[in-house]
Parts: sequence; C-alpha cells; structure tokens
Amino acid sequence: MNAIALLGRRVIERVRGIGVATLMLLQILFSVPTWLGFKLFVYQMYRVGVLSLLIIVVSGLFIGAVLGLQMYTILATFGSEAMLGTAVALTLLRELAPVVAALLFAGRAGSALTAEIGLMKATEQLSSMEMIGVDPLKRVISPRLWAGIFSLPMLSVIFAAVGIMGGKMVGVDFLGADEGAYWSGMESTVQFYKDIFNGTIIKSFVFALICTWIAVYQGYACEPTSEGIATSTTRTVVYSSLCVLGFDFVLTAVMFGGV
Repeated sequence: MNAIALLGRRVIERVRGIGVATLMLLQILFSVPTWLGFKLFVYQMYRVGVLSLLIIVVSGLFIGAVLGLQMYTILATFGSEAMLGTAVALTLLRELAPVVAALLFAGRAGSALTAEIGLMKATEQLSSMEMIGVDPLKRVISPRLWAGIFSLPMLSVIFAAVGIMGGKMVGVDFLGADEGAYWSGMESTVQFYKDIFNGTIIKSFVFALICTWIAVYQGYACEPTSEGIATSTTRTVVYSSLCVLGFDFVLTAVMFGGV
C-alpha cells in the first residue's frame, strides 16, 4: 500500500506541476507588453541567442561535413553523386537543423536560464520583487521566454546554412563532386514552404517554446538550495531533450508523413 500511495502522490505532483506550468505560460502569453519588457527581451535575445552562435556554427559545420562525407560515399556506390546537394539540404532542413539546434539550445541556454532563475529564487530576489509590487513573471520570466522562442528559429536557419556549406566543402572541394550539380540539385528539389518554413522554422518555434518553457518553469519552481538548483538544471536538459525528440516525430509525421 505504501508503494501505491507513493506512486499516486508522485503522479499527483507531476499533474499539478504541469497545471502550474501551463497557467504560468498562459499568463505570460496574454500579458500586456511594456517598453521595459521589450528592452529586457532584447538583452535576453543577446544572452540566449547571440551567445549560442558559436556552438551552433561549429556544430553545424561539422555535422554538414559528416553528412557530405557519408552521403557522397553512399551515393557514389550507385553513381548518383549529383544528388549530394539534395540529400544534404533535405536532411538538414527537415530534421537535423531544428532537432540538433534545439538540443544544443537546451544544453547551453536552457540550463543557464534554469540556473539563473533558480539562483534568483534561492537568494530571495524573486520574493523581494513581489514585496515591492513587481511581478517576477513579467520582469524575469517573460523576457527570457520570448527571447528563447524567437532565438531558436534563427539559430536553426543558421545551423542549416552552415551545414550545407560544410557538406559542400567536403563533398565538392575535398571529394570532387560537381559543384554545379550540388547547387542545382538543391535548387530544383528544396521547396521554401515545405522544407524551410515547415521543416525548419515551424519545428524550431515549437521546440523553442518547449525548451524555454521547461527551462523557466524549472528555475521558477525549483527548491531554493544548491542541490535543488542542480536537480532542476538537470531536469531541464533531460525533459527538453525528450520532448524535442518526441515532438519531432509527431511534427514529421504530420508535415511529411501524410498523417
């Protein structure tokens, strides 16, 4: 009976947490924007977006290079090296760019957001804001949430562009594939609405909302101790990664699988 009671208590706590997180998200989404909130939003765009550029560019370059190498080896077996550009572009735009960028974003920016908000809670900065009549959701949580939502789609597009160049560097410059075929095959196959807008941008918006939402909630609801902050930071990365991979399957099935 104790095991059943413990299981039930944990289920109730999880459901309650989802409810609190949802109410927090709705309150932020439907809040009235202010000029101060916009300035904080721009600053957070720099922190979660611009400061994530390095890891995004480096990862995109190497993943594109690996794709160019692997795809060329496979396609050369069937004499289809001309399809290299198409294979690299579609793989990046539909799958790897939004997914890998979201995983990197969760590991770099998401964990930082959780740790920062958790530290503010542990040092009673959030409580001090409430005491002087400042809503911490509007002052602290909202700018970070919106910054994450708008940063990740741009990072994903940059990831895809750098990855395509990495594939070109290896496939064309190093392995000797035809450069004209690389770009013309990509141009004739890639569709803006289907592959770039749906495959990269829409997916990235969904992943950005999920990752940033989890990050700010875990920081806002964490235990105000060093152990609690560490636990919430770990949960942010784990939960965000699982949700990104799960929602990627759902979105891919809806957009490209005919579901």
